[in-house]
Amino acid sequence: MKAKVFVTLKPSVFDPQGRTIEEALHSLGYAGVGDVRQGKYFELEIEAATADKAREVASSVADKVLANPVIESYRIEVE
Repeated sequence: MKAKVFVTLKPSVFDPQGRTIEEALHSLGYAGVGDVRQGKYFELEIEAATADKAREVASSVADKVLANPVIESYRIEVE
């Protein structure tokens, strides 16, 4: 099964890269774009009998390796 893991900074954490992207978009004429937040995306191919088991494995991987739980949160989608 394929698990998709989306890691983003928590809302309370300042995102300087997102802010830089937002400013660049404004300078390119995209004035209506605001509050850009950047993140990371991972695809994991997981051997599991059920989607719930795949989600459990992906969650463990995200907790231990992919995300810094102090400043980042994540969400998982399993196909």
